[in-house]
Amino acid sequence: MPMTTLAASHECRKGKFLVSTDPSQLELDTIHTFLTNCYWAKGIPKETVARSMENSLCFGVYCGGKLVGFARVISDYATYAYIGDVFILPAYRGRGLAKLLMECITTHPSLQGLRRWTLATRDAHGLYAQFGFTPLLKPDGWMERHDPEVYANLNL
Repeated sequence: MPMTTLAASHECRKGKFLVSTDPSQLELDTIHTFLTNCYWAKGIPKETVARSMENSLCFGVYCGGKLVGFARVISDYATYAYIGDVFILPAYRGRGLAKLLMECITTHPSLQGLRRWTLATRDAHGLYAQFGFTPLLKPDGWMERHDPEVYANLNL
């Protein structure tokens, strides 16, 4: 089944705010500007952000047609999903938009019935706990290959 069928457009609303998976609404410049300055993707090249978005189910948060938040889900749409690059622009924080975004992600029709969801966070544990996320039950069973300097080492 093609990915476009599995990840059909999905929307959630709260007042004047809209969360949508319509890729034509995404603003690569806004997303890249935020990510290249955040702790988890510092210095990420714009081309890398674009490629990551092309290969993920992306959720944009909009106010009056302007992108004010973002998240992407990497999934096989059958057993597993990883939530990454979650952010709300600073001027729009404190309005429940991260919660709206997570509600929209976890209720997306193509992401139902998954056995495992994961994410990584430094400071938003309380938000994610509201959606059933907990610390790893058996962290000794998890491994990673992590290169925090990958973007700094690129010869662009």
